[in-house]
Amino acid sequence: MPANQTMQSNPIQRLVRWRGIRARTILDMVGPFFGLLLVIALFSIDPAIRESFLSGGNMKLILTQAAVVATSALGMTMIIVSGGIDLSVGSVIALTSVVTAKLLVGGYSATTAVVVTALTGGMVGLVNGTIIAGFRMMPFIVTLGMMGIARGAAKWLANNQAVYAPDSAVNQLMAKGSVNQFFPLPIGVWVMVILAAVMSVVMTRTVFGRHLFAIGSNEATARLCGIRVQPYKVVIYSAAGLFFGLSGLMQFSRLTMGDPTVAKGLELDVIAAVVIGGASLGGGTGSILGSIIGALIMAVLRNGASQMGWGNYTQEIIIGGVIILAVGLDKLRHPKKE
Repeated sequence: MPANQTMQSNPIQRLVRWRGIRARTILDMVGPFFGLLLVIALFSIDPAIRESFLSGGNMKLILTQAAVVATSALGMTMIIVSGGIDLSVGSVIALTSVVTAKLLVGGYSATTAVVVTALTGGMVGLVNGTIIAGFRMMPFIVTLGMMGIARGAAKWLANNQAVYAPDSAVNQLMAKGSVNQFFPLPIGVWVMVILAAVMSVVMTRTVFGRHLFAIGSNEATARLCGIRVQPYKVVIYSAAGLFFGLSGLMQFSRLTMGDPTVAKGLELDVIAAVVIGGASLGGGTGSILGSIIGALIMAVLRNGASQMGWGNYTQEIIIGGVIILAVGLDKLRHPKKE
């Protein structure tokens, strides 16, 4: 009888597990959208700011502000899905924005500035990935050290001051045009959307993407399955660095200068955006669409707080609370595996 009961219960157990997995998958997909709508609704309650907050011009501003975090989140999604972390994002953005400004001041073309800036971010990622993979060091420690190195390099390169560059095509990347209308959107926003679409295909439809999830789910098993884990880590961090470099380019375009002190703490916004979007800090789970929605949530929070007239300290408290909440939701969505 015990054997018969076991045989009869197996299909039921499988059905329960399948339903649980399906429900969790749906929650991961719908949750970020619901969170975005909830945040927008909360800031729309006050009639004093409702009209200006929901205006086309303000929605454009939110998208423009979100583009920097969202572009970085494309790279951070790869890293977190693979089971890693990168704390050097903000410093790399500052460094690459200074690199852009210095190149333009030096008389180089906008095309050269774009390519070199992206490659600079990629080189920083290559160094991170090589150290992490080659010496099998913790990503937290390596990227924490790189946070200081990149920030110091940015200050040294800029002589510890903002670098103002002449007007060029790079300045038009994040130009908003009409401030009262939603369209036209800045070129940088469209670049972010295109990159997100490409990365979504890469993450879900390619061998590289499948291996990425496999490494994050169980690195030892991935290695036994023949996946070259260490070279993959180098590629992952290098590719993410390219996205961080593009974010630095967008940051320069927004400010029209290279500032070595900019983007302090931005890595927290980027990590929070990815986790809010459904990724697990334990690796193996995440999506590009979710990360983009997470970046929009962070941008709406900051924009709405400013519209409400809340001080910077209030905004920092709110963002800190959101980060804790995001990690808590991560624990609920992805309980620790036995």
